[in-house]
Amino acid sequence: MRVVYHEQMTELADLLGEMAGLAGLAMERATQALLQADLALAETVIGEHDKITDLSTQCEEKAFSLLALQAPVAGDLRSVVSGIQIVADIDRMGALALHVAKATRRRHPNHVLPEEVNGYFAEMGRIAVSLGAATREILETRDPERAARLHQEDEAMDDLHRHLFTVLMDREWKHGVAAAVDVTLLGRFYERFADHAVEVGRRVIFLVTGKLPTDEDFRAMRERVDKLTVYPQDQ
Repeated sequence: MRVVYHEQMTELADLLGEMAGLAGLAMERATQALLQADLALAETVIGEHDKITDLSTQCEEKAFSLLALQAPVAGDLRSVVSGIQIVADIDRMGALALHVAKATRRRHPNHVLPEEVNGYFAEMGRIAVSLGAATREILETRDPERAARLHQEDEAMDDLHRHLFTVLMDREWKHGVAAAVDVTLLGRFYERFADHAVEVGRRVIFLVTGKLPTDEDFRAMRERVDKLTVYPQDQ
């Protein structure tokens, strides 16, 4: 029975990793479509979203099957429950990428973004894609130190998100209310994508340690990693 349980848990972890990879790829393509007003690429993201939805259903079914048939306790129960919660976060990451792609389709053939905010979204997209790849990595490795570093990348996303509002509130803004609404919503999509990635990281840390980390825990873990890291200038 234990062998079967561990095989099923491995299958669940693999499905979660695959889901995270698809969510990251979707956001990468959605960002390219957004910046280039590429309708075909936006349609690709929209059309392939069902893959994430299907994986989400498979993950939930597998997790609930483990709860019902294996009756896990202690650390095993923590793993299954965390898996269910992680499914929801990755599903939202995929949905947020879908929203970005739909914004591109809605405004086509026009660009959604005024030129002066393109740089913000290019960088927010880069961070989001990095977070998607890191999410898949930590699900595969269950590395709590790497999971803690997601919080730092999320802070960079939050900074960009805040700076966007300084552009929108500037008296020089000349693109009207509709463009301001688009920029506000899109900025929120990227910011929430990062938040969900961090939440996956928190769940992985909980899986490994049995404790949900606080912001102070994240800072302490990052400081510990920094002390152990040898940078080129130190060599």
